[in-house]
Amino acid sequence: MAGASSHSSASLQLPPSLCCNTYSVCYLSESAQWCRVAAGVGEERSEAVSYSNSDCLMGSRLCNQLFHASYVSGAFGTKWSVKYNQQEICAIKGSTVFMNGTFTLPEGLTVTETFWTIDPVPGVEPTDLSKEPDYSGRVEFFTDDQKHFSLKLSDVMKKDEHQFCFKIKTNVEKERWTGVPGVQLRVTELLVEAPEEVTEGQTADLTCKTTCSLTDPTFIWYKNGHPLTKKTIKNNQLHLQTVSSEDAGSYSCAVEGSQDLRSTAHSLRVRYPPKNISVSISPSGEIVEGSSVTLTCSSDANPHEKNNTWFKGSTPVGEGKTYSIPNIRSEDSGEYTCQSRNDLGERRSTDLQINVLYPPKSVSVSISPSGEIVKGSSVTLTCSSDANPPVKNYTWFKEGGTSPVGSGQNYSIIGISADHIGLHYCEAQNDHGALSSAGVPVSFKALGVGLCFIFLVVLTAVFWRFRGSINEAITIHFKSSTNPEKCFELKTSSFCSVN
Repeated sequence: MAGASSHSSASLQLPPSLCCNTYSVCYLSESAQWCRVAAGVGEERSEAVSYSNSDCLMGSRLCNQLFHASYVSGAFGTKWSVKYNQQEICAIKGSTVFMNGTFTLPEGLTVTETFWTIDPVPGVEPTDLSKEPDYSGRVEFFTDDQKHFSLKLSDVMKKDEHQFCFKIKTNVEKERWTGVPGVQLRVTELLVEAPEEVTEGQTADLTCKTTCSLTDPTFIWYKNGHPLTKKTIKNNQLHLQTVSSEDAGSYSCAVEGSQDLRSTAHSLRVRYPPKNISVSISPSGEIVEGSSVTLTCSSDANPHEKNNTWFKGSTPVGEGKTYSIPNIRSEDSGEYTCQSRNDLGERRSTDLQINVLYPPKSVSVSISPSGEIVKGSSVTLTCSSDANPPVKNYTWFKEGGTSPVGSGQNYSIIGISADHIGLHYCEAQNDHGALSSAGVPVSFKALGVGLCFIFLVVLTAVFWRFRGSINEAITIHFKSSTNPEKCFELKTSSFCSVN
């Protein structure tokens, strides 16, 4: 490995037109190109000596060859060497790096001091890196008896991109060595390279980028701060196959061993049609006829839904995020859905059932059997109504009475008589109110005309037979069928009315 040394060995003869210094480079002093030859490697010149550019470049190459050959081959009886394990290191910003190597020195010399320096300048005494303000507390040097050496640099920064060289000093003032070229440090940050937005169903690749080549890195990916273990990771890429809305989130990457040094998070957006559409109702709880309700449509979509259409059954009834029904009626009961739409598609919610509660309405009474009712027969009255919830209680009344005559949806009259004749009605009741039906007349048919005529003939015959002995007049009153309490009334001293 090439290096730099100062020592007092015999001069190496160079062509008179050439000179070299420790680092085999030419310098400019005012208008002349010149170089100082290190002691023992050519004649030292204190004055400015002019050379052409080509001479200087050729001289530099020759000096380098001669200088390197002399030390490595032992032309001066020495064996200086500094070997680094890595000539170039790529480190993540904020990490800790180690630079390691071994060295040898000529026999008879004793190492008195070793340290690290950066970017050594020929002819300028290098500075111990640990004494530099920018590195104070961040560097540690290590050496051992086997001539191993190392540098530990913590909290690597971008401004640490330098060439780091190992410097050796011995008990002989002019016997010292700088291991050049040293270790070149490159510093990188991790950067996620990925699309800003993808559409559901497509594929997406996210790449963890660096500005230099890390040594055998194993990349780790995170989504919303959590490690991804079930995704395809190849080298520094994260592959998302058939992207879904669940893949949207904040992605970052890190390198195994430095998981705390993650990249800046990258936000991935996923475009998809409406999903998870639901309908809510306000106020919640029972819906009573006459009140007002508002339906609200909610959905998950990217981009947000453009419009919402409301349906009752299959019939459109409104537009917008909300749908209000003021003064709701029983006819408004039914299944309601919301259809949400954006640029990528449309989807409909599940049904919301609206059940409007109301008191009994349309209360009516039917009578069975229908047709003529004969005295002593039986009839059944039935009360019907529309109510939600269904009628809880049915109560029967006879017009003109003060007390109920029956209960239940059906009211039966067994052996109908004059006491049952009149208007009957029912009252239907649930939790939200009550309503009575119209009255239904209950009556039975009067005695037949033929029977009355026969009875009249018999009475007439009796009348003529006993007319001489009867002192009171007989008045016969026939009653109309609207008052069928008696077929007729015979007012005499010896006959009473016939029931």
